[in-house]
Amino acid sequence: MGIVEKKILLRAESLHKEYPMGKDQRLHVIKGLDMEVREGEMAVIVGPSGSGKSTLLHLLGGLDRPSSGKVVVDNLDLSVLSEEELAGFRNQTLGFIFQFHHLLPEFTALENVAMPALIRGEKFPEAQHRATTLLQEVGLEERTDHKPSELSGGEQQRVAVARALMNDPRLVLADEPSGNLDEENSQRLHQLLADLAQKRGLTFVIATHNLDLTKRAHRVLQLIDGRLVTGLRSLS
Repeated sequence: MGIVEKKILLRAESLHKEYPMGKDQRLHVIKGLDMEVREGEMAVIVGPSGSGKSTLLHLLGGLDRPSSGKVVVDNLDLSVLSEEELAGFRNQTLGFIFQFHHLLPEFTALENVAMPALIRGEKFPEAQHRATTLLQEVGLEERTDHKPSELSGGEQQRVAVARALMNDPRLVLADEPSGNLDEENSQRLHQLLADLAQKRGLTFVIATHNLDLTKRAHRVLQLIDGRLVTGLRSLS
């Protein structure tokens, strides 16, 4: 079954985001943006610094609310959710990977990966088992008891990837996931993401400057003047 035959998992409709810039002035970052992402698709968003890629991902993931328009994930309109409901939705449905891994320094790799499940209320033995499996999947089975300061930059980001997958998300949003890594570790991370997408049937939306990652995408979208230009590239 091809990507085009699968259901739409993420939809943005007439999305706008403005920020106040002083008296009677507003910065219009996202301008009537529309997009759709289907299940199992790896969609990569490119654009220059300051083009609004991070703002867009925050809106798609419910980390920020649009000025107008709406985001629908798995047929759920995020605009109707309270802040508490939105937090629960993010924990249970979405995975996030950021440029800086944001690992908790006082906890081990395993504990960091298990954290989303513990927040959800899962008991530690069950969370520990699944976290161990995920660390094995990202090639860190021998680093489970190491704290972030004892891991390389590439290893820390792989821990962050495992953490993003802990609650079996429907959608993973990644903001410059390799932006803080050297070329070798960037390519290793990109291959890991592509392998996970294929193996698990995961849906990814990734903002990046890295051309290596765009080569692995099903679709590349360019953010220009607050809108997306679609269909720049598509894998068969």
